[in-house]
Amino acid sequence: MALIVQKYGGTSVGNPERIKNVARRVAKFHAQGHQVVVVVSAMSGETNRLIALAKEISAEPDPRELDQVCATGEQVTIGLLSMALKEIGLPARSYTGGQVKVLTDSVFTKARILSIDDANLRLDLDAGMVVVVAGFQGVDADGNITTLGRGGSDTSAVALAAALKADECQIYTDVDGVYTADPRIVPEARKLDAITFEEMLEMASLGSKVLQIRSVEFAGKYKVKLRVLSSFEDEGEGTLITAEEESNMEQPIISGIAHNRDEAKLTMLGVPDEPGIAYRILSAIAEANIDVDIIVQNVGHDGSTDLSFTVNRGDFAKAQGILEKVKTELGARQVAGDNRICKVSAVGVGMRSHPGVASKMFKALADEGINIQMISTSEIKISVIIEEKYLELAARVLHNTFGLDQAV
Repeated sequence: MALIVQKYGGTSVGNPERIKNVARRVAKFHAQGHQVVVVVSAMSGETNRLIALAKEISAEPDPRELDQVCATGEQVTIGLLSMALKEIGLPARSYTGGQVKVLTDSVFTKARILSIDDANLRLDLDAGMVVVVAGFQGVDADGNITTLGRGGSDTSAVALAAALKADECQIYTDVDGVYTADPRIVPEARKLDAITFEEMLEMASLGSKVLQIRSVEFAGKYKVKLRVLSSFEDEGEGTLITAEEESNMEQPIISGIAHNRDEAKLTMLGVPDEPGIAYRILSAIAEANIDVDIIVQNVGHDGSTDLSFTVNRGDFAKAQGILEKVKTELGARQVAGDNRICKVSAVGVGMRSHPGVASKMFKALADEGINIQMISTSEIKISVIIEEKYLELAARVLHNTFGLDQAV
């Protein structure tokens, strides 16, 4: 008998019939003697609908009240799924994040999990119940409802699996695993049987929508066995996400090509070239709770320099407004912005032992006339910022350049 945490995304519970299908899938595991905790998202499109409602009331909704509104989507799903389980004879009980209790900090709309009280869940599991938990949400120390940011149900599931010391955390979605690239852009993309936590973390942070980045961080930190599966197919092993040392296979140089359209670039031109300038610019952005990705500072000339960085496209206008204020304080010349860029990345633990990956990547892009605006590297990834119009071409070219269309 194993303890399994299963997470079902919005498309998997998109209507009553799909919710009944989830109930039947859960019943199969329960019938095999496993203890099952099910974490669910809101029904597909529901969170967007709730946000749109809020924005009809207020152009900039109060974050605390927005969390109150958005958390209701998952509450509907847990109730419906628990009803569906009971209809087919399985004892089930639903829990909101607050009822569990999933304790978070108080950063509304982007809260982070601090701890999970699993006592009631264990009692229900030991009593033979299926436990159904609302993903994406928790409560802070003052009892306020909080949400974990878009895709937060993945994080909820992995955090629960870690707290319960589950044997496996299964993420059911509308794809049957992790691919070498987005199949909608690269038709030759292949499903990976396994990928390391490191690679998946890079893929998630670089725009792969299969898993939320924080869920992968959790899984890697707490060694949660994580598997991505399709909720629409009964067969298949999906993709196992595991520690590198657990894999005995020879790693390919590159495991996948990731991309992210939600990028924007900001540049502060003509700032004084002196110590502390980068801090003064970026601390103002950080105080607004805006994440900065790639940062490039040019070589100074005549006592001044330029600083460029990228942010999520949704934060572009806000960040630009902040920089306009900082520009005046610093006596900088100009703030320039571009929200028509994208990021394309090559990811693979194999590049640690294979030099020349960067030059191969840059040559492939140059041969297609694609100009690189910014570059970022880590031990297992190379990312480039390019014009958005070249995204699909760049992804296909790099996928072919590194032989990812060929079976290992």
